Amino acid sequence: MSAVPRAEAADALVEAAESLTPRPLSASLATLNDRLGANRGSQEWELELAAPLWLPRQQNAQKALGASTREEVRASQRALRLQLAGELREAWWAVAAARNGEQLAGRRARTAARLEADVIRRSKAGELARVDANLASSERLDAQAALATAHSERLQAEEAFRALSAMDAPETLIPEGVAVSDAASPADHPQIAADLAAVQLARDRLAVADAAQREAPELALRVVRERGARGESYASALGLKLTIPFSLGPRARQESAAARAELAQAEGQVALQERKLLQETGKARRELATGQKQLQLARERLALSTDTLVLAEKSFSLGESDLPALLRARAAAQDAEVALAREEISLYAWQSRLNQSLGVLP
Repeated sequence: MSAVPRAEAADALVEAAESLTPRPLSASLATLNDRLGANRGSQEWELELAAPLWLPRQQNAQKALGASTREEVRASQRALRLQLAGELREAWWAVAAARNGEQLAGRRARTAARLEADVIRRSKAGELARVDANLASSERLDAQAALATAHSERLQAEEAFRALSAMDAPETLIPEGVAVSDAASPADHPQIAADLAAVQLARDRLAVADAAQREAPELALRVVRERGARGESYASALGLKLTIPFSLGPRARQESAAARAELAQAEGQVALQERKLLQETGKARRELATGQKQLQLARERLALSTDTLVLAEKSFSLGESDLPALLRARAAAQDAEVALAREEISLYAWQSRLNQSLGVLP
């Protein structure tokens, strides 16, 4: 059920609880004559206006139910916004990873093309063997294939983000800061707040069921006009009628039992959600700490592989090493660069997941 119809239903429930009677007034009209009997012209008309009456505690219970229904709708909307924020966060960093992958693939393709041109030139000059030219061309083809794959993945990630947010992903994807909310109450978390609102709603439904163990009594105003025979004038009478229904019995017990079962389920959901969020927060903090260590190691690895690549390129240009050695050094440097970018984005993603588990909106 969408938010707007649920909000309208809550407003209608509040309006009904604030009315003077639990149900609308009713009117009835009856007539009685002796045409099928003595046929002396006897005639009787009766008009009755009936008003249901609130049972003790019933109206207050209905008002509380209306208020808790409104609050549950508002809390559910906040929880839904947080859920959407979580999906957008994941899509956000998927776009960042795809864009970074395309940039690295493009850089590899450009480097492979320059290497191929240099090797082919030196092969024609007799400095390198033809097999080296073939290796360089193969590396360029592999790099172009990887670039095509990365380009497709980037388009797919951006389309997924667009489908969620109805807008294009921004050019610059800024990392989130880690929120500090250890001292905040668990009830401040939108999902916990929504579950607690559901608990209160179930309690109020139980109170309504307990307060309505019988149908509402009814007070009626009766107006009677009658005559004994033709030619006689009509006489009028005014009276009151009070109708008190018996207990609903099994039906009342069924409604109370259903309300109690709903309350127990809602309370169990709160406990389950608290444990789940605690587990997610702990995992996010551990992954964040691990990601920081991995990021430092990736930076050191990139520095070493970059230095090795510089030495390999110098050695290859001087003819001291062959092309496969250069390609291995270049592949190691590219892998280290990809690993560093992956660790950076993974760290930012875990920062967002930690905020998500803490209930912080971006």
